Amino acid sequence: MAAALLLIVAAAAIIFYAAGHGRLILSNASTGKVYAEYTVGDGDTFSVGFVHSVNKSPLIDYYTLKPDGIYVEKTVYYGFGAGVQTELEDGQTLEYGDDGSMIVSGFDKRMDNLIYFVGTVSDHTLTINDGEGISLRDLCGRNAEVRFSYKHFLRL
Repeated sequence: MAAALLLIVAAAAIIFYAAGHGRLILSNASTGKVYAEYTVGDGDTFSVGFVHSVNKSPLIDYYTLKPDGIYVEKTVYYGFGAGVQTELEDGQTLEYGDDGSMIVSGFDKRMDNLIYFVGTVSDHTLTINDGEGISLRDLCGRNAEVRFSYKHFLRL
């Protein structure tokens, strides 16, 4: 009995320790050249913010990392216009922030091919887990097609 209990506790500890870490990889969507890799884990979040090219107002997309990939969770924007969501889909909600922002949430949609085109006029800023913003223009260059992917692996 004690051996079985010890085995269960050891297995739980291994699963807890082994679960959920990996790399957020930013690469060129055409060539595959890796711009950067960041150590992250399951449940970590990141956002990409930029000024929308059509309506000229800020927009921030928020993502969560799960074992099977990157999931979009919400979008925060400050003005309507072409290319900005105007209707809610099933399960989505719209809230208004104290700063006048519109927050659409409830996506929970896996993004198998997440690509951002880094602007020439405005920059795109990557923020991981509420850390310091990273300029994608500085990291990848103007007009770069940046693919985001999550490589999940177990610690053993």
